[in-house]
Amino acid sequence: MAVICEPGRRAVLTALLAGALLASEVAVAKPASKLEAVEILTAKGRARFQVEIAATHAEQQRGLMFRKALAADRGMLFTYARPQPAAFWMKNTLIPLDIIYIAPNGRVLSIVRNAQPHNEMPLPSGGPILGVLEIAGGRAAQLGILPGDKVLHRIFPKN
Repeated sequence: MAVICEPGRRAVLTALLAGALLASEVAVAKPASKLEAVEILTAKGRARFQVEIAATHAEQQRGLMFRKALAADRGMLFTYARPQPAAFWMKNTLIPLDIIYIAPNGRVLSIVRNAQPHNEMPLPSGGPILGVLEIAGGRAAQLGILPGDKVLHRIFPKN
């Protein structure tokens, strides 16, 4: 969109547009207010997280981009209506993440450990998934999370 204006007003318009862009970026970085519990049953015990849900296309596109920190017990769960292969990337992501791909049966299918910020290389799931859990980089190893571990959340079967 092009806006034509007098030279004196151009600086005001530029400042307003810059402020709007900054406000939209801050809104993108703001965590969702409602959190849900996710547990992973590991050989070491239960790993518990409070997660934001990314269910809509817009929420999934935004993900954890622009976040400057992620608490050790927090994360984001991406949910899908049907099983599908997936590949995530770290574009505009400022912190390392562990990306846990979860199969339709609620078991960890694969884990991308310490995905590096700003890396645009696709990080594939390795098969069909029903959910993806993103947590702080290194937490999966600290907690002993491995492929085959059971994930407990309302979108996965209970058995």
